Order: sequence, then C-alpha cells, then structure tokens
Amino acid sequence: MTQTTKEIINNRIAKNSRPAVWRDVEDEKWNDWKWQLANRITTASQLKDIFGIGADEQKQIDMCLERFRMSITPYYASLMNVNDPGCPIRQQCIPTKNELRKNPGELSDPLAEVEQSPVSNIVHRYPDRVLFLLTDKCAMYCRHCTRRRLVGKTDCSISEEAVVNALEYIRQNTAIRDVLLSGGDPLMLPEGKLENIISRLRKIPHVEIIRIGTRVPVVLPMKITHELLQMLRKYHPIWINTHFNHPKEITEESARACEMIVDAGIPLGNQNVLLKGVNDNAGILKELYTRLVKIRVRPYYLYQCDVAEGIGHFRTPVEQGIEIMRSLRGYISGYAVPTFVIDAPMGGGKIPINPEYLVSINSDQAVMRNYKGEFYTYPNVTGKT
Repeated sequence: MTQTTKEIINNRIAKNSRPAVWRDVEDEKWNDWKWQLANRITTASQLKDIFGIGADEQKQIDMCLERFRMSITPYYASLMNVNDPGCPIRQQCIPTKNELRKNPGELSDPLAEVEQSPVSNIVHRYPDRVLFLLTDKCAMYCRHCTRRRLVGKTDCSISEEAVVNALEYIRQNTAIRDVLLSGGDPLMLPEGKLENIISRLRKIPHVEIIRIGTRVPVVLPMKITHELLQMLRKYHPIWINTHFNHPKEITEESARACEMIVDAGIPLGNQNVLLKGVNDNAGILKELYTRLVKIRVRPYYLYQCDVAEGIGHFRTPVEQGIEIMRSLRGYISGYAVPTFVIDAPMGGGKIPINPEYLVSINSDQAVMRNYKGEFYTYPNVTGKT
C-alpha cells in the first residue's frame, strides 16, 4: 500500500479489536481467504457464541434463515458493533424479522430478470450488453440483496452446458459488445473456471468490454490476490464495479485490495444502495464518496433500494435520494458524485432520478438553477444563419 493510501485510511482490524474467538488467530490464517470462507458465520447459534446475542434475536434470526441464508466472513463481522442495532455493518449482514414481511408492491423478481432471460444465466435488457450470471454464491449475503430469490440457495456455479449455451447466445447476437459477469459473486468461482469463461468470451470478436460485479473487495479483500489480477490482466479491457455502502467499510485491507485492482490497470467503480438507517444521510455519503476517490474508486451509481421481497425496511422515499443528490452536486468534486438511479420494476432498466437544474427553455434562452439555488440564463441557438 502506498504511503498516501496509508495516510487516508485510519480503520484497520487489529488483533485486539477482533471478537475474542478470533483474537488469537495468526495473521497468516486471518489473511487467507480460504480460512475466512471456512470460518464464515452461517447460523444464529454461532452469532450467540461469538457475539452473545439474546435468545429473542436468535429465534428471529432462525425464523428468517428458513427463507433467506446468512453468511458473514470473520473479517466483515469484525467491523460490526454487535451491541448497536443501528450499526451500519450489522444491518447489512445480520437478518431481522423485518425480512419476513412482504410489503405491497414487492416482488421476488423485481427487475423481471427471468422474463428477460433468453437462455439460462443470461439477462438481455439493453441492446448492446448482457448480464451473465455465473454463480449463486457470495462471500457474504447482503440483507438488502435484490437477487435473494437465487443467491445463496445452493452455492452452485454455472454448469458447462449453461456456459456453452450462454456463450453461443452472445456469439450469435453481434450487437452485444459489453458483458457483465455477476451472480452471486463471480470472484467466488474457482480461478481456473473464471478464466476459462473469460478467455472464451474474449475470443468472441464483437465483445469489446468484460465487466465484473463483485463485493469481494469489501467483504473478503484478501481474495484479491496478485495471482487473480495477473490472470485478469491477460484479458483487458476488464472493468470492475464493487459495492461499498458506508465509510466504515473502507479499511486498510479493503483499500489495499482496491489499490491492487487499479494498479493492475483495471478501472474500478462503486455502485451502492441507498439504505434506510445505514447511509440515508448526505454527510455519510459525502464521506463515503470522497474517501472512495482517495483510494481511486469512482462512485458510479447510487441505487434507490429495489422492491425485492423482504427488504422494505431498507427503502427510503425517492424524494430523500433527490435531496441527498442536491446536497452532493457542487459541494464535492463532480467525479465523486454518482448518478442516482431507480432500476425500474418489471425490467424497465436504470432511470436517472436527479434534481431539476433546468428551469425553462425556449428558442431564446435556457434558464438554469445552480447548486446554490441561484438562477442563470444561457442564450439558446436559434438555428438561423
């Protein structure tokens, strides 16, 4: 890690700050992603043993786990203040009874991915790009996941038959120039299998860009290894988007993982979700975005929380997101400001939802309002010569 990065990150999981059960784990093991995966928290009884949660909460978690899976890496769990129900880390990884409530308008497949899937594991919503789902496994199962109907159900990777069919669909549709690998988390695939899929994609002439959506740098940063990045470098242009939701997630470990990705020549963006009680505050998001750009991660999208079943307690009013954007634009650098979007229910795609800065326009002038609320005019082109 560079000196500059060290200077801007003050959050590190020291041995003495880990929960007692992991305090004596040697650093070599702690920093081994295989050890982290093998020691994930997956049951309420583990939470009770490690963090001492109460019997009532344990019962509620057990009820939730009958429908939705839990998995938390020791690394990510160590960022949590388990005694604070409002802890932004805790809310993202520990189930609550709220997940058992289905609110009006919620859907198991809110983005109509099944409807827009011409072949298994492919979602084709936009003309020039497709979503390629490689696995239903993640290092951690986020409580606000929009794809919770699939993710975490079986911990299975895509079959070779499905790979062949998906690649053939992409090969036959020459308008496809951009393929987004997602899941689950593609970086949870065995490295050889991931490379096999990427190398076959790269042989399709009209596929220009390969993107990877992953939360590994946030929840399992030790999985970002030199070996993985050396493999990805062979198939440029590769782009990666990750998913930091709160400044507490930016640690020395996660910053180092991001630094390694960027140093490998891979542009790195961030897509986060506006979550009630977690980050629905302009001050928190300003801190998140300005710290992200310091570690060379470009804020890309801020999502309004989807209408997936069981995550209604995370949703905020749309107006709140608009006001947050108004508090960001002009007050932090433009490259630190993401686009606020709603991924439209029923497969309508991402729709930008932003404050209105254009007040009026006619053949003579455009009237605009700047970030301070001040009005300005710009002479319009009449088209006359």
